[in-house]
This record gives sequence, structure tokens and C-alpha cells, in this order.
Amino acid sequence: MNDTEESRVPANDAAPEPAAEAELPEARIAALEAELADHKDRLLRALAEAENIRRRAERERADAVKYAVSGFAKDLLGSADNLRRALDSLPAAEAKDDKTRLLLEGVAATERELLAAFERHGLKRIDPKGERFDHNLHQAIFEAENSGRPAGTIVEVLQPGYVLNDRLLRPAMVGVAKGGPAAESTGA
Repeated sequence: MNDTEESRVPANDAAPEPAAEAELPEARIAALEAELADHKDRLLRALAEAENIRRRAERERADAVKYAVSGFAKDLLGSADNLRRALDSLPAAEAKDDKTRLLLEGVAATERELLAAFERHGLKRIDPKGERFDHNLHQAIFEAENSGRPAGTIVEVLQPGYVLNDRLLRPAMVGVAKGGPAAESTGA
């Protein structure tokens, strides 16, 4: 290549093209302002998303702390049920000797202590006899006809339920009054 050919090859650091020189400063300012607004919008959205993620993580952490004992508590519910069954199997008034009475007192004390520990950790027993049936807290096992109670009233609790803080851990298994002919005619 000679000197004349080299001078025709544009260098990378060449002057801006004539079209760029002809661009008006107002148009360039408007384009930059639009780009700035776009970047500002993206930044605000990213900040809002980061704040939402922080709040969600904080809420999940609080829930994890609040409900961490749920698995352990579910495992202990059977023990609480068995203690109650043991107490119901022989009423204290029917105990014939001191050893039996002492055994019943010990089982009753163990049940009280277990239920107190449940309460301290936010676990509450649901024993809804006589209350209105609530499908959020109760599981109907049977319907009792001619119970003399209004339809939808719990007439028997087969197994108490439990709530951990505000979450249902186990529904109460109940028998519900079906309502007789008198209840049906007054309800219609």
C-alpha cells in the first residue's frame, strides 16, 4: 500500500460521521433523559423487589421459628391421647386401693404437665363438645340422629384436635347432630 491508499482507509479514531454532527443538542438531551428515566425506573423496581424479598425472608424466618416444633408436637399428640385414655379407663372414684389411686394421680399429673408444656409452646387443645361444627377445625366422623341438639352441633368428641399458634395441627374428630324432623321443620 502506498501513502495515498493508507490515507483513504478510515482509522478507528476517526471523526464522527456527518449524521452524528448534524444531531441537534435538544434531541440528544431528550434521548439521554429518556434513558435516564428508564434506568431510574429499573433501579426503583429492583429496590422494591429487594425490599419484597427481604420482607418475605423475614416472614418465612419468623414462621420457621413459630412453627418449628410442629413435627415434634405431632409426635407427642399420641402420648397425650394415651394418657387421657388411661385416665378415662378407670375413674378415680372406682379405684379400690391406694396403689391404683396413686397410679391414677401420677398419670393425671403427667398429663397436666404435658398439656402445660404444650400451652407454653403455643399448642392448644380443641375439645369442642356442644359447639357448632367448623370444618376448619373439626373432622366429622359420624352424624347422630335424634340427639335433641340443633343440626350441626357437636355431640361427641372422639379425639381432641390441636392448634399450634394459629395453625391447625390436627382436627378434632367429632360426631355431629344431624337434626331430627322437628329441627328440619323449624329450620325451613
